[in-house]
Amino acid sequence: MIETFLRRAKAAGSYTLRTPKLLLGLVLLASLLLLGLLGPAFVDVEKARPISVKPSQPPSAEYPLGTDSGGRDVLAVIIVGTPQTLRMGLLAGVVGVVLGTSLGLLAGYYGGRIDMVISTATDTMLTIPPLAILLVVAASVRTMSVENMAIIIALLSWMFPARTIRAQVLSLREQPYVHMARLAGLNDIRIIFEEIMPNILPLAAASFVGATSGAILAGIGLEVLGMGPQRTPTLGMTIYWAQLYSALIRGLWWWWLPPIIVLIILFVGLFLVSAAMDEFVNPRLRKTG
Repeated sequence: MIETFLRRAKAAGSYTLRTPKLLLGLVLLASLLLLGLLGPAFVDVEKARPISVKPSQPPSAEYPLGTDSGGRDVLAVIIVGTPQTLRMGLLAGVVGVVLGTSLGLLAGYYGGRIDMVISTATDTMLTIPPLAILLVVAASVRTMSVENMAIIIALLSWMFPARTIRAQVLSLREQPYVHMARLAGLNDIRIIFEEIMPNILPLAAASFVGATSGAILAGIGLEVLGMGPQRTPTLGMTIYWAQLYSALIRGLWWWWLPPIIVLIILFVGLFLVSAAMDEFVNPRLRKTG
């Protein structure tokens, strides 16, 4: 398993170096991570708290991105809010993909009644509008935090990874090396983790990128509706407060434009990485020539 993993990691590294869209996507995402990591060294993030500076000030030397009506430095809010938004998406992506991958492995490898139960649950969940469930659950939670929102979103984002992994495992379990492993006396757990798991890691990674992007989008949707963490600055909540206090009508462009630009960079980066991962998993999508 370790040798297979290292071989695939080397292939992924080589593919990264010769794939411009993957490099660009990783650079964009890395720039946002550096903004959150290095930003506090240059900007006082305490100014992201309400009533910490003079409200509704336009961009200046003192406040490069101005201040909002709540008395917060917009640059400090962006520096604090960007990692929070990323953390929510990554946490939801990890939980959703781990849950979906586990269910997909069980359904695809064992088949029979286990496959029927998991597939039925997956198909049933796919027919339910996730936004409706998110709204109901978010409205029922008294105190919403980044972690709570991530878990809620993750519980509604495992279905697509589960279906994708199940379809792949159905094919892999019939491969000759799996039959040889059974003849060699390996139990099901070892076959799943040593023979099948290394071959679905690229597909799981591609599913993770897509799940993270979808989780961030769903989280921002809830936040813009005012159902996000009220006490934690995030990009979505910044847009919500700007909308609530009519920043667009009042001409406070520095309040709503910076978080939107950061979100555009974030989604473009995730899209480029996702597209490159799809090409890596599906060689037929790669350009020839």
